[in-house]
Amino acid sequence: MMETAPLAARPPAGTLTGRKVLAMMVGFFGVVIAVNITMARLASGTFGGTVVDNSYVASQKFNGWLAQARAQDQLGWATPVALDAARHVSVTVPGPGFAVTGSAHHPLGRAPDVALQFKADASGRLVATTPLPAGRWQVRLTIRRGAETKRLAEVLA
Repeated sequence: MMETAPLAARPPAGTLTGRKVLAMMVGFFGVVIAVNITMARLASGTFGGTVVDNSYVASQKFNGWLAQARAQDQLGWATPVALDAARHVSVTVPGPGFAVTGSAHHPLGRAPDVALQFKADASGRLVATTPLPAGRWQVRLTIRRGAETKRLAEVLA
């Protein structure tokens, strides 16, 4: 009869082996990679874009923008912007002769921009002809009277 070599003895159940260490490392790095991929996909899916395309060029224009803002403030126009029950943007202007144009942008870019055209209502307010869809919107308006211009950016929900 032929003798067979004894099988290698298995280590006791609580012993740390190379296979267990390998399984722990693969599991750990698998979780890390899965979390990183998930976070990267969520971040890129909700990225709303940039504020300015070139920050250096924007910094060179900053003082001019401040001067425009001061000139706009010196107009003294109180022009509150609101959203009525039917979700129409309304602007209260200080008198006749004002024209308002603008657009509404979804903060995360998930909905297309909405162009806004305004008509005067019976109370003298200028009301957008197009209602905004439900949700939060950033409204950018240009209010003109003759050669004078005021620009506004309001968040409406």
